[in-house]
Amino acid sequence: MSEGRNLAIVILAAGKGTRMKSNHAKVLHPLGGRALVRHVLETCKPLGAQRTVVVVGYQADAVEKSCQGYGARFALQREQNGTGHAVRIARDEALAEFDGDVMVLYGDVPLLTEGSVRRLLDRHRKSGSAVSLLTSTLDDASGYGRIVRDGSGALARIVEQKDASEEERLIQEWNPGIYCVRSEFLFPSLDRLDADNAQGELYLTDIVGFAVADGKPVTTEPVDFHEVAGINSRADLAELEATLRQITVRRHMDEGVTFIDPATVWIEADVTIGADTVIGPMVQLRGRTKVGRNCRIDGNAYLIDAEIADEVHLRSHVVLSECRVAAHGVIGPFSHLRPGADLGEDVHIGNFVEVKKSTIGPGTKANHLAYIGDATIGKETNIGAGTITCNYDGFLKHPTTIGDRVQIGSDSQLVAPVTIGDDAYVATGTTVRHDVEPGALAFNPKPDQRRAGWVAPFRERKEREKKG
Repeated sequence: MSEGRNLAIVILAAGKGTRMKSNHAKVLHPLGGRALVRHVLETCKPLGAQRTVVVVGYQADAVEKSCQGYGARFALQREQNGTGHAVRIARDEALAEFDGDVMVLYGDVPLLTEGSVRRLLDRHRKSGSAVSLLTSTLDDASGYGRIVRDGSGALARIVEQKDASEEERLIQEWNPGIYCVRSEFLFPSLDRLDADNAQGELYLTDIVGFAVADGKPVTTEPVDFHEVAGINSRADLAELEATLRQITVRRHMDEGVTFIDPATVWIEADVTIGADTVIGPMVQLRGRTKVGRNCRIDGNAYLIDAEIADEVHLRSHVVLSECRVAAHGVIGPFSHLRPGADLGEDVHIGNFVEVKKSTIGPGTKANHLAYIGDATIGKETNIGAGTITCNYDGFLKHPTTIGDRVQIGSDSQLVAPVTIGDDAYVATGTTVRHDVEPGALAFNPKPDQRRAGWVAPFRERKEREKKG
């Protein structure tokens, strides 16, 4: 009947959220690595709405910035005077000429799924209703507006908690406040709202009563509670974080990922993981981290905005941030890849090795106790234990360039800027201050010196000193 109608989405995100006890707007608090309002925008994106309007108020500039990339328009609600007032602002500032269906969502209800929103929209359009809304049930719906039905089961009205009678407060079906409304009914209805209620605000809820009174059809669509649970406090945020974590882990398992201990992993919403990857306990994958297929992450790992190709093995206790590891790499244990680390195929970075802003070629290894910073290293090179690229002179960072098939001996210092050519050797314990040509040996002469019989007198002297 109305499949071809336009769709506008209005997201209410103007409030401060005083119960959060925060200097930040409530919708900016992160859940699963995304601001709350971004979860709602992600849900809306596949619907193909002609217009998406975010109603902003407290910290409007910051909220608008967090919504970039979604093509949203913004409407400023300078004074928060209720949900009806917020939608009226959206109408006046962004939807004055719009004709179609208007869906109203909330920036602090982040777990609502695309599937539920589509069901609401489909039910609304197929029924030709003036108003359609989601409803949910709870054994104790205290704090929520109740769905009041007549004897035939049809929706009669919605009553808010503070305006409800004792009998009405026993009703278990409640109103999450998520609507789909025909614009030709919604827009004039917004001007009929008044603040004659316990809150002294303009309730959007009242449009349902207007539709019933005017004899216009109203449709409801049930939804699970966890999808429409709002966030009003830090405790609510923590509860939904736990719920989202379970949902996210289950989604990855359904896509072919194995979790050794699902209860202890932390996977944020924008993370991608390839099939047949195995993830151990106490792993955190954050930001826009991408993990390829057939990888193994042993446990106690922290990754943020890291890109891991196929068949990479991350051993225990590694930290990777804003870096890239190509296929077949082996990292750890106790390795740290900092921003700008770019590792080629089959690179091994081992125990207590730190890599920062460096490109490392295929097959190169740094397996023990090294610092590699601001360096470019070729293929099949070996970095010995204790090697340091001395990249900072107290004022500026300088580059180190190491060629292919180079052998850097243990306990060597490479004082940047310096270049070591292909196939060169740097002897153990060498401080390199000048470029080394290809195929050359670099070393610092350090002849051994010995004092025969030195230990016994030394120990005797120390024993006497100890006795006083």
